[in-house]
Amino acid sequence: MSNQRVLVIGGGVVGLASAWWLLEAGYRVTLLERAEAVGTASSYRNGGQLSYRYVSPLADAGVPMKALRWLFQQDGPLRFRPEADLRQWRWLARFLANCTGEQNRRTTAKLLELGELSRNAMAQLALSLPLSEFAWRESGKLVVYRSRAVFDAAVSRPDAEGGRRVLSAAETVAMEPALAELGPELAGAIHNGGEAVADCHAFCLALERRLRAHPRFGGVLRAEVRHLLARHGRISALHTSEGAIGADHFVLAAGIQSRTLAAGAGIYLPMYPLKGYSLTAPIRAQDRAPEISVTDFERKVLYARIGDKLRVAAMVDMVGEDISLDPERIEGLMRLARAAMPSAADYGRVEAWAGLRPATPNSAPIIGATRYPNLWLNVGHGPLGFTFACGTAALLADLMRGKSTPFAMDGLTLAA
Repeated sequence: MSNQRVLVIGGGVVGLASAWWLLEAGYRVTLLERAEAVGTASSYRNGGQLSYRYVSPLADAGVPMKALRWLFQQDGPLRFRPEADLRQWRWLARFLANCTGEQNRRTTAKLLELGELSRNAMAQLALSLPLSEFAWRESGKLVVYRSRAVFDAAVSRPDAEGGRRVLSAAETVAMEPALAELGPELAGAIHNGGEAVADCHAFCLALERRLRAHPRFGGVLRAEVRHLLARHGRISALHTSEGAIGADHFVLAAGIQSRTLAAGAGIYLPMYPLKGYSLTAPIRAQDRAPEISVTDFERKVLYARIGDKLRVAAMVDMVGEDISLDPERIEGLMRLARAAMPSAADYGRVEAWAGLRPATPNSAPIIGATRYPNLWLNVGHGPLGFTFACGTAALLADLMRGKSTPFAMDGLTLAA
């Protein structure tokens, strides 16, 4: 592999992890990123949770009816703006087709396999990349429920690994005192040990430093890819803002931009940008911030202590490739945070952010080959890009070398 040149398109967490695993597999790798710095798009201020065991595909039985109710809630988790774009409606049709209990169970089982691989891959990477460089905390994950019926349904689901702990409302507050004000509204919670939180942007910067020190790394090229140039059934080069750039292999790991680039080469990627928002607020000495990462199940809001800051993330806006900050959504997220954890951070100095999560209709990423033998994919991670980045990078490296993968890839590859 030492003579094989790979161009990885995309300098977010998935592209950086892909570059690292391909270097370790023996390839010569160059990373191409259009922004001035790596990790400044969807990887910048995402939720920061690494949920290896708590994987919950968005598509499920009953979700369409829930979605209709969410649309009429002031601070509901969903906003929808119809577009004159066939890609939106095609994605929605496939999403609705995945909204069955059986499909949700199949996807969940596959994502749990991917989650365990990702956990092990992150542990492997930690041998070269100290966890302290990106505020890693293995604090566990607490999913809290307000509705007794919803809580009972969650508890009734099988616990394949036997690692969860079911808590009453009082036990929930005892485990996480930051939930004291919310306690009276809770039916209970489920705690999953071993889950972690970290600063995804800091992780990207730390990994970039390790890449630059690798003897086979060709550096980070600052250029925007405009087209994939195909010739004789292969991708011959990239047409970029800096001219044509060639390689032996090309990896698409550019988030939602991958959709447009692939379409130019005649490949349909079933992805849609689900816009999410986050708030980052400093934690003062007197604040009572959560030590455990918390997900408010009904409100679809997550809370995570990352270093000396509180990260609050939520919302799914289906509004196309729009990354502008919607003041109403930011105000709504602020209301939710203040109501749930009023003493957790200095909300008067909050910093707001919005990013696009490139999601597939069934919430499973797409990894591996395309109809071009030298064009590869690592895309479609949705809100779990940080969680799955190392695992999908390891799978990609195996697939490119023709090695067998640790588990079957059904549901994780591009459909014909």
